[in-house]
Parts: sequence; C-alpha cells; structure tokens
Amino acid sequence: MVYSLLLSLFGYKSIKLKEIPQILKESAEMTGIIIFLIGVSSIMSWVMAFTNIPSLVSNGLLSISDNKFVILFIINIILLIVGTFMDMTPACLIFTPIFLPVCTALGMNTIHFGIMMIFNLCIGTITPPVGTTLFVGVKVGKVKIETVFRQLLWYFLAIFIVLMLVTYIPQLSLWLPSLMGYV
Repeated sequence: MVYSLLLSLFGYKSIKLKEIPQILKESAEMTGIIIFLIGVSSIMSWVMAFTNIPSLVSNGLLSISDNKFVILFIINIILLIVGTFMDMTPACLIFTPIFLPVCTALGMNTIHFGIMMIFNLCIGTITPPVGTTLFVGVKVGKVKIETVFRQLLWYFLAIFIVLMLVTYIPQLSLWLPSLMGYV
C-alpha cells in the first residue's frame, strides 16, 4: 500500500499530495461499509444457526434428490445467482454454514467445497447486475458495458464448463492440496 502510494505520488504523478486526505476519507468509508457488512452477515449466520436454518435447508436439499450430482448442480446455481447480487465476503459468511453440511453429507471434501463455493462467487464478480470487477474493468478500459459483455458471453460459457469440471471432478481442485498433505 505504501509502495503504491509512493509510486502514484512520485512515479506516475497520478495523484497530488493535497488529494491524500480525500482518498483516505473515501477508503475509510469503504472499509467501514465492508466491516459493517461482515458484522451483519456474522449476526445473520448466528441467527441462522440458532434457528436451525442450515439443518432445514440441508434436509430440504437432500429431500429433493439423493443424487449427489443433482444437489451439487442446484447448489452451484444458487451460488451463481447469489454471487451476481451479493459481495463475496457476506455471501461466504452466510452460505457456508448452509451448504457445507449438505456437501459433507454427500461425502464431499471440505477443501473441494470451499474451492467450488469461491469459484461460484468469483464468477459473480464478473457478471451483472453487481459485477464489481466487470464494472471496474469497463471504467479502466473506457469502454461501454454492452461492448464488453457481448464479447464475454463465450468466456462465460467456458467458465461455466470449468465450474462443472471442478465441481464434478474433485481431483482437479484437490491435487495440489493433496501434494501438500492437506487432503
């Protein structure tokens, strides 16, 4: 962070010394919002655990089908939808206690579940309507969202195929952790 500040001030000269207080104020506001979201999602996670919602959702999902592939597909779809509307941190804090018991009941490794969940939520960062990474890229590139989104449709298809491979072939996401002795 200090390196970036020094580089921006003296190297690229993209910010002026007098702009630093405003930049610090804006970053403090953004940090406050993020911490507030984490706090609220932690409270929501506690309430859900207290009211036994994860167990109810787990039983509900397992009652839909006893086929592991169908349930994982449903979880993927839910997480993809959640990822398009919600930031990753609160989504992880809210949905991990809901879906982890389901996945462990299906015999899924917890590391594999974590990789699948983060992959799903990362896809949300590049898809509208929220798509923070997508909108930052559009702003930096100074292009219209329509132009970029039209070009990204084939990439979304490829990303979805890779998500399905990661979900249904655990060795793709577990080979490195197993080399390191975590699995």
